[in-house]
Amino acid sequence: MATTGGGKAALVLGRLLLLLCVLGHGAAQRYNAIWSFGDSISDTGNLCVGGGCPSWLTTGQPPYGETFFGRPTGRCSDGRVIVDFLAEHFGLPLLPASKAGGDLKKGANMAIIGATTMDFDFFKSIGLSDKIWNNGPLDTQIQWFRQLLPSVCGKGTYCKNYLSKSLFVVGEFGGNDYNAALFSGRSMAEVRGYVPMVVSKLVRGLEAIVRSGAVDVVVPGVLPIGCFPIYLTLYGTSNAADYDRDGCLRAYNGLSSYHNALLRRSLSGLRRTYPHARIMYADFYTQVTHMIRAPHNFGLKYGLKVCCGAGGQGQYGYNNKARCGMAGASACADPGNYLIWDGIHLTEAAYRSIADGWLKGPYCSPPIQH
Repeated sequence: MATTGGGKAALVLGRLLLLLCVLGHGAAQRYNAIWSFGDSISDTGNLCVGGGCPSWLTTGQPPYGETFFGRPTGRCSDGRVIVDFLAEHFGLPLLPASKAGGDLKKGANMAIIGATTMDFDFFKSIGLSDKIWNNGPLDTQIQWFRQLLPSVCGKGTYCKNYLSKSLFVVGEFGGNDYNAALFSGRSMAEVRGYVPMVVSKLVRGLEAIVRSGAVDVVVPGVLPIGCFPIYLTLYGTSNAADYDRDGCLRAYNGLSSYHNALLRRSLSGLRRTYPHARIMYADFYTQVTHMIRAPHNFGLKYGLKVCCGAGGQGQYGYNNKARCGMAGASACADPGNYLIWDGIHLTEAAYRSIADGWLKGPYCSPPIQH
């Protein structure tokens, strides 16, 4: 049958669209696995395996998980977290907690609520051992990862090649190190003194992960803690000079900025030492600041207000004695409009936007997609 000029054009267009679909699918499958390390920002349930979340874990109680899962899963949000969205983007299953066991050939999450960068001995040395309730610091998570490898990829060259095709997300780390000290009443000057040690420890962990075979590694900085309702409520003042243009506490954001500046400088050194690795800095701080300043640009309405907490009490809706998951707390009806879920963690809607900013830029340097 003869084909008209218009028909030929349609045929060419159809083939082009099919090719784009195939290429797009191939790009989504580029990573064979995702391996995640971190704290409650990225934990997908390591405290909730083998029978559900323990009763003492407030983040393991309703309404956590209500938006996507319909139940608590150990994620500190109303639904999915960043690594879940990264996994979905690359056609991988939602990241299982490493403690869940099973077939982990497509990745696992070593991140665990309360994790620190520094180990227990460090906190014991500064008199804060009673504040560290979870023995899952960075070094321990790396040990968990290494214990998984024989069942995932064996050992030697084959395993290194396997890991070179995976995506690694390492962090954020540092937030709980500083929380432990600040919530214990340590001075800002003292806590700033810990920052070089925390960053140095993180960099040593990154080196160990790269030497294991990692090539594509995302390293998030810490969040602007002075913008979180828990800090704004506990440490708020009547002095306007203590706040920046976004209504966040300057001193606490200054701590986050200091950590991130040292981390970025250290990552530049790592890139020179390991030129074969693609080490990406994910800029949590700038992205969340932009979300607070102009939430509508990210499909949100509320920047500094808590969705799940004290039911509208106070300026931020946060009450430390009625935190999300505790008696007296309740969740808003529209978490998709909120940046902040519970006073210190973000909503699924926020995490979706953050994942997009890491994948495509401009909040990850270089972007994950390339």
